[in-house]
Amino acid sequence: MSGRTGKIVSVNTSKGKGERKTPVKSAVLIANFGIEGDAHASGQWHRQVSLLAIESIKKMQAMGLDVDCGDFAENITTEGIPLPSLPIGTRMTIGGSVVVEITQIGKECHNRCAIYYQAGDCVMPSEGIFVRVIEGGEIMSGDKVVIK
Repeated sequence: MSGRTGKIVSVNTSKGKGERKTPVKSAVLIANFGIEGDAHASGQWHRQVSLLAIESIKKMQAMGLDVDCGDFAENITTEGIPLPSLPIGTRMTIGGSVVVEITQIGKECHNRCAIYYQAGDCVMPSEGIFVRVIEGGEIMSGDKVVIK
């Protein structure tokens, strides 16, 4: 799957954890930290940035849910890349200079978070992925995402 490309549909941030994120024009990813100003950026852990495909969001919309980019608390909404099928350790280049490495596929939800109650369901546990930032830089909607 190396060399496959997709793109960023939306970049999303929030001040608090466990809440919907708001689309922003651009964001700065900091190596070994996360997205500058985002609630989940906390440095030395494996879930610095979250990604979810627009295809997953559209699946939820088809079920009648009123959801959009950022509603599942994902930092980066992508298009054209089968995120949950990528193995841990896969690296991606975003926007030409940012490099991230997949550290976790999905997540276990011990409690139903605010997103579940707001959206009625959540695809992050099975279809979202988490990455750590290897090389930082600025990203924005429309940037290319390339699997290395």
